[in-house]
This record gives sequence, C-alpha cells and structure tokens, in this order.
Amino acid sequence: MAEPVAVSDATFDSEVIKAQGPVLVDFWAEWCGPCKMLSPIVADLAQEYGPRVKVASLDVDANPNIAGKFGVMSIPTLILFKGGEAVQRLVGYQPKSALKAKLDPLV
Repeated sequence: MAEPVAVSDATFDSEVIKAQGPVLVDFWAEWCGPCKMLSPIVADLAQEYGPRVKVASLDVDANPNIAGKFGVMSIPTLILFKGGEAVQRLVGYQPKSALKAKLDPLV
C-alpha cells in the first residue's frame, strides 16, 4: 500500500532530487485547512500512481529551507520533480481530476 513519504530539509535531496523517477511533493502545514482537504487526495494519488510516481509530503513549518528554496509562498503547493528539476507547480486546493489531468502527461 503506497503512502506519501514524509521528507524534510535533511532528506529532500536523497528522496526527491536524486530519485530515479518522477516525484510529486505536497508542501503543507498542520494549520492549513485546504492542506487538510488535499491530504486524502494526495494519499489516493500515491496509491494510484504506485511505483510510477513517488509521492512525498513536506511540512513547511518544520522544513522552511526547502520551502524557501523552491519559492513556496502559499500552501498547499504541489510540485512535480523529474530528473531533480521542478517541472510542474500547482498552488491551492485542486480536485483529484484536475491534479490527474496535470500529472498524466508528465508521467
């Protein structure tokens, strides 16, 4: 059962930048209502895309360095990385269908 992988400032490079395939990172915070609404959708995407896409989550309050490095100014923000590069950015709550429409052509 695939679950989103929790990443941090310390593990971001090894888990995301150096990953073999595409990685979808959910930038979120505990106090963020839209983040809580998006969380089950992100978990569903982890299940659905399984080995094709690694799904990760990063708490921006606990890991401000990575959030700052990638210019995350509002949350939730989802960034898809391929080959260590950010190739797609989605800001704000989005329904699963919209997320899949953006992800499918890239994976």
